[in-house]
Amino acid sequence: MKVLVIDVGGNHVKLATTEPRERASYQSGPRMTAASMVKQSTKAIAGWSYDAITLGYPGVVLGGRIAVEPHNLGGGWVGHDFKKSFGKPVKIVNDAAMQALGSYQGGRMLFLGLGTGLGSAMIVDGVLAPMELGHLPYRKGKSFEHYAGADGLERLGKKKWRRFVTDIVERLKKGLEVDYVVLGGGNARHLQTLPPATRLGDNSNAFDGGHRLWTDGKPAPDEDGGGREAP
Repeated sequence: MKVLVIDVGGNHVKLATTEPRERASYQSGPRMTAASMVKQSTKAIAGWSYDAITLGYPGVVLGGRIAVEPHNLGGGWVGHDFKKSFGKPVKIVNDAAMQALGSYQGGRMLFLGLGTGLGSAMIVDGVLAPMELGHLPYRKGKSFEHYAGADGLERLGKKKWRRFVTDIVERLKKGLEVDYVVLGGGNARHLQTLPPATRLGDNSNAFDGGHRLWTDGKPAPDEDGGGREAP
């Protein structure tokens, strides 16, 4: 099966197919609605062939459906019929969960996506659990995302931002009792040293994760009301 993976972010939308891999991207931003994403994606992949689509969405996905409008994009996402818009079968998954699935190497893993916001997901002994840790309170009434997201990087500067990211990683690693942490997202490249039991991910892992949703025969996260067994 050839899968088209659409990784929607706050700054860019990245698209890739599998077997063989074709790539494209374009800018997103706070004015990009669900309808405009479909329109721009369709234009970007004109002439591509694929059998199904995985849509990585930067927000809450429940029961295989978008549950909450995104923080960093335009509106119209909740209730949008992507299968009808694209004319292909579509599975929707949280974008951090999609990259986590492509990064997993066994045991208890926490994935944190350092992008526009702070994406998060866990895989525990093969079961994928999308999470929204970025919006939990951290300091002075502000969330983890306020310090570790792109706004925090710009506001604090790289040196202070790195210290907060390290502190957040250590707190979450200890509190969730994970074996290791994978740091992905575009801003992970700004880190100079990594906390113990932490490694950098690769954004291409999101495409591997999106492909796995279709190839291992298991349901997408929360599609059956629970977690998802990873490959």
